[in-house]
Parts: sequence; structure tokens; C-alpha cells
Amino acid sequence: MSDLHISWEEYHKKTEELAVKIHNDGWEFNQVVCIAKGGMRVGDVFARIFNVPLAILSVESYKGEGVKNQRGAITFSRDLAKTSPNIGSKVLLVDDLADSGITLKKSIDWMQHFYGFYLDEPIRTGVLFYKAVSSFKPNYYIDYLEDSPWIHMPFEKYEDLNVEDLK
Repeated sequence: MSDLHISWEEYHKKTEELAVKIHNDGWEFNQVVCIAKGGMRVGDVFARIFNVPLAILSVESYKGEGVKNQRGAITFSRDLAKTSPNIGSKVLLVDDLADSGITLKKSIDWMQHFYGFYLDEPIRTGVLFYKAVSSFKPNYYIDYLEDSPWIHMPFEKYEDLNVEDLK
């Protein structure tokens, strides 16, 4: 298993491919919920091109003292960050990848618990990358990664920088 390095150009291209794939399926959603932080860019683009409201579910699962890329306990925000009083009845939940699948599955469970009474149908999911080791299969994805590499996203460089470094 080798690492996979994604450029901004590739990231944007895959986001657009995912949008086309969902559009071609004919399913019309009326709410995008993105999992922050990884899904924020996908969610922002989708809210703009599909002209639907965007809500943000902050979820943290990778953390640890001095240890990078180590999965910890999943922590959810208290509520969705959204501009409408409720969420839509047909929700698309997006993230950048399905790694273990745990975050996607637990995010759906969380949303059904707190917002399920608004939903007319099950939440659908979309990601750019779907790893073979994932216990959850997203409804929509662009790349299926059979060898489940560690993916280096273009925005990762900011995790090791602070504002002093930018001066």
C-alpha cells in the first residue's frame, strides 16, 4: 500500500465528477450536509452548483497527543451549523472519503436521531474516495481504492503550519 497524493486540480476535478454522477442518477436532494472538516469543500461546491442549502456537521475522529493520523473517539458538534430552521427532506451527506466508514455511519445515525422526523427518505452519501477497508459503502463515489492507501489531500499542508510560518 502506497500513499496517494492528491493535487488541488485533481481534488476539484473529482468533486465535479461526483456532482455529475449524482445529477445523472436523477436523484434530486434539497439539502447538502457536509462532514467537517474533510467534506467542507465538497459541500460548498455542491451547495453552489445544485443551489441547495448547506449544513455543516462538525465531527472529529483523528487526534492524539503528538500522534498524527491516529483514529480516536468520534466527537460530534452539538448541532448542525445551518442557515435554515430545519433541514431538507432529501439529504445528501458528503465527505472527502470513506476510510473506515465509521464516521459516515455514525454521522447518519446522529442525523437520523436528531433530524429523522424531517426526512422523507434515507440519507444518501457521496465521497470522492471509497477505500476497500471501509465498513460503509457510500451511495456515490468516484474512486474505489482497493489497496486502501493513506490519502494526502492538498489542504493537509496547513495542518503543520501556523500563521508565524506564513510570515
